[in-house]
Amino acid sequence: MTAPESVEARAASPGRRLEPDARRAEILEAALRIYAERPYADVSTTEIAREAGVARGLLNHYFGTKRALYLEALRILLTIPEAAATDLPGRTPAERAGAAVDWFLDTVAARRGLWLSVGVGGAGGDADVDAVVEQADETAADRVLAALVPDRDPHDGALRARVRASFGLVRAASREWLVRGSLDRAGVRELLVTALVALLTTQEDR
Repeated sequence: MTAPESVEARAASPGRRLEPDARRAEILEAALRIYAERPYADVSTTEIAREAGVARGLLNHYFGTKRALYLEALRILLTIPEAAATDLPGRTPAERAGAAVDWFLDTVAARRGLWLSVGVGGAGGDADVDAVVEQADETAADRVLAALVPDRDPHDGALRARVRASFGLVRAASREWLVRGSLDRAGVRELLVTALVALLTTQEDR
């Protein structure tokens, strides 16, 4: 009977030779898994490398420093990918909003620890993290508008302000669900879908 292959052996085997983009993505995924469970200060680059099945030097090669890797992991967590905002199922705004909120709740549940560290409580004065959050919010506004009201002008300042304002509710509702337990997932979903539809409904739609 053959012994289970070690992480180091897998990393060195020909089958583990990935293209640079794929290897970089694999390291980020490993970092996200670890940061979902434990805070930044408690995690070493050695652990992340072991989780990713790579030599620690590759982390430095792709990201430079532990902090740069952490900030990139945050960006991945907080940025709505384009694929999640296109071709949403459903005909009505409420149905499409429901699909978007489901994607968000699935992501938060899978990355709970990391989301709680910045997603609901802010960055605590960390300028680098604040910049990541701000950029993620702008990208999210673009993709929410494209997904839910594609016929509207995405540069409409008032409309974008409504969407950005909704992110405060998203974070507060997440706190009620994940920290306080005062709302369950279904309750958070209903709240966020209702709010999104209302915020994106203008006077002309009524």
